[in-house]
Amino acid sequence: MIAAYLRDRNGVYYTDLRYTDADGKRRQECKTTGLKVKGNKHRAEVILEERSLELEKRLFLKLNPEEAVRNEKEIAFTVFLRNWLEIVRPTVEETTFGAYHSAVANRIIPYFDERYPGLRLVDLTPKMIQDYYSYELSHNGVSANTIKHRHANIHRALGYAFKTGLLDVNPADRVDLPKKNVFETEPYTEKDIMQLFEAVKDTPLELIVILTAFYGLRREEVLGLKWNAVDFDNHTITIKSVVTEAYLDGKCQLVEKNRTKTKSSFRTLPLVPQIESLLRQAKAQQEEYRELCGDCYNMNYIDYVNVNPMGDLIKPGYVSQQFPIFLKRAGLRKIRFHDLRHSCATLMYAKGVKLKDMQIWLGHSTISTTSNIYTHLDFDSKLDSANAILGVLTDVSVD
Repeated sequence: MIAAYLRDRNGVYYTDLRYTDADGKRRQECKTTGLKVKGNKHRAEVILEERSLELEKRLFLKLNPEEAVRNEKEIAFTVFLRNWLEIVRPTVEETTFGAYHSAVANRIIPYFDERYPGLRLVDLTPKMIQDYYSYELSHNGVSANTIKHRHANIHRALGYAFKTGLLDVNPADRVDLPKKNVFETEPYTEKDIMQLFEAVKDTPLELIVILTAFYGLRREEVLGLKWNAVDFDNHTITIKSVVTEAYLDGKCQLVEKNRTKTKSSFRTLPLVPQIESLLRQAKAQQEEYRELCGDCYNMNYIDYVNVNPMGDLIKPGYVSQQFPIFLKRAGLRKIRFHDLRHSCATLMYAKGVKLKDMQIWLGHSTISTTSNIYTHLDFDSKLDSANAILGVLTDVSVD
């Protein structure tokens, strides 16, 4: 019998599990959930239940190893996938789990439940997995990149089954994957950017578009920008927090993080006069809206730069949905919102900025990331190299 409790330690939830082991000794496992007490009771309770169930499983395996393995090997593949989602949830980021759940629960499980009802985990074959990928490609028109993501989900889940002895091999190891789609971006030129800035003036997307295009920000970075990251005295702007969305517990939820995608993504950039002026205007306007709305103003996002007149945080989905609509209405060439970041990099390179400096500005982990994404930009430097040694060919005749 396990006694399970939630504990409040310095404002953070801890799970406290107390039990008697196989030797009759009283044991206690106390671990942090990583969740603050305020507003996270339900999520903490879910983690507590998951950890309690996992402990029960471990204790049962110790007491009845042969029976436990025999019973678990009868588990249906889709039931195993559902269990795996619950097991993996506490070990990954919320956004990562949201992506796992969306693919596994909403796409993979329904397919196998319909095609192979009751299929045992141990009876799953590489061909069944291969057929699933072929079905998604031909019938649902998903991209090769999406198949690779789905494969990563299946492979990791089956890897867990192999690791815990439920499978002797991982059938996903013997599946062929389609060739990855290479996206050819067509960033905006300097003229395009100038037209975009003019068209976006006095619209809800104005500040978001200008910050993104000028600083080459990721969508989650521009929406996660807070006022404490804007230093008007020293004229700097620091990219240090992000806002994303994830499907959790059947709902699309905002996920706020006071850290960037990687260590290199944390960066401080110059606050140029034009951007500083726009930010000062936005701050003054927010204060005006707050006074006008009174108690109706949403104070939960008071620290953020990009909020609507009611104080609600502008969501990632809204930006991705509205940006192409805005471009069409303005008569501008269609690009993805993320292509504003690529446009920034293209303009920087055209102005003579080196790849190393672009890496720092864009927040890439390594210069190879920058060069791999913007390989086409580096061709001019190769021409310069060719011209530098062209002299050695002056005496070579060409027939």
